[in-house]
Amino acid sequence: MGTARRPGAYVCGVDAAMDVIGGKWKVLILWALGERIRRFGALRRELPGVTEKVLTAQLRELEADGIVHREEYAEVPPRVEYSLTARGVALNEALAPLGLWGRAHVLDGSQAAGQVREDDHVPLVAGTA
Repeated sequence: MGTARRPGAYVCGVDAAMDVIGGKWKVLILWALGERIRRFGALRRELPGVTEKVLTAQLRELEADGIVHREEYAEVPPRVEYSLTARGVALNEALAPLGLWGRAHVLDGSQAAGQVREDDHVPLVAGTA
């Protein structure tokens, strides 16, 4: 289940970035690895609901994009650790304002998520300004 990159077909930088972080679990993987280096099992426990197959595929895509580093140790039993590359750390830093927005407007908002307040400056009826 790999995603095909679209080199040269991007409309803007956000489009290109979304191609890298697209997928239900990639941003959560980045968040978990931003906290500390993790083994596969620890990542799986950190992300309840993700299947082993999907987690493996998402980690491989992030590794192919240079976001995640996979370190294999020649031990018995085998040990594999995942961490962020410098590029992954930079991506996490770019996503930090999005996390702050989510906390302020969805998690900690005084109104329930999805409700429009009077000062939100959005049309309350579709098609009106």
